[in-house]
Amino acid sequence: MPCVRTVLCLLAALAAGGAVAFLGYCVYFDRKRRGDPAFRRRLRDKRRARHQKAEGRGAQLWDPAKNEKLQELFLQEVQMGELWLSRGDHRLGVEHLSNALLVCGQPEELLKVFKHTLPPKVFEMLLHKIPLICQQFETDMNEQEYLEDDRD
Repeated sequence: MPCVRTVLCLLAALAAGGAVAFLGYCVYFDRKRRGDPAFRRRLRDKRRARHQKAEGRGAQLWDPAKNEKLQELFLQEVQMGELWLSRGDHRLGVEHLSNALLVCGQPEELLKVFKHTLPPKVFEMLLHKIPLICQQFETDMNEQEYLEDDRD
């Protein structure tokens, strides 16, 4: 009667051999798949489509001349910011002006205009709000990309 230790050694050897065979099978077919010209073409087409989609989304998002809705939003936010500042509510005014900065195609130029037109206290509040705006924008963009990747 074979000893238990011998049986266990044989089973372990068979399991290791099976694992090696399975790994070899996976490597063989993966190399075969990657070498297939049709697979490479599909992969290249998918990457191009994703790249063009990202470029189109970026151009649409940051070019107010091409996107009337962003332009309207920008003007609306500036007007609301001016309205709240004229009423004395600096917090809401800065909130709207920061939204205008977010959708503006040239935020540096807009900041220069704000620096010369806004009271120093309000401009300082706006400067303190900028990192929060950027952080919120990055979070929103990451969520949007995540949702779009889930659809693919």
